[in-house]
Amino acid sequence: MALSRSFKETVKARAERDPEFRAALLGEAVEAFAAGEADTGKALIRDYINATIGFDSLGEAVSIDPKNLMRMFGPRGNPRLANLSAVLRELNRREAVHFKVEPERVAH
Repeated sequence: MALSRSFKETVKARAERDPEFRAALLGEAVEAFAAGEADTGKALIRDYINATIGFDSLGEAVSIDPKNLMRMFGPRGNPRLANLSAVLRELNRREAVHFKVEPERVAH
């Protein structure tokens, strides 16, 4: 039986070569948070950070201990809005993307 790469390795390899994939991963995380799906948003942010900047560099950039960031975006983490905002602002800056929120009416 052939060995396959882990999910993390696959995401990292794709993120390294595909800026559109990185932007989409980050965008999906933001959309998940906006939709109230915090667990999904945290998982996507965690995958993005692991595949790109890493928690040590991100922690330095946003002045938050990397271990606190790892806990914050872990399965039981609960990031404060100020911390989440700082992280998203830094990741958006590094990725050179801008997210725009537009209202959409939901049919009843």
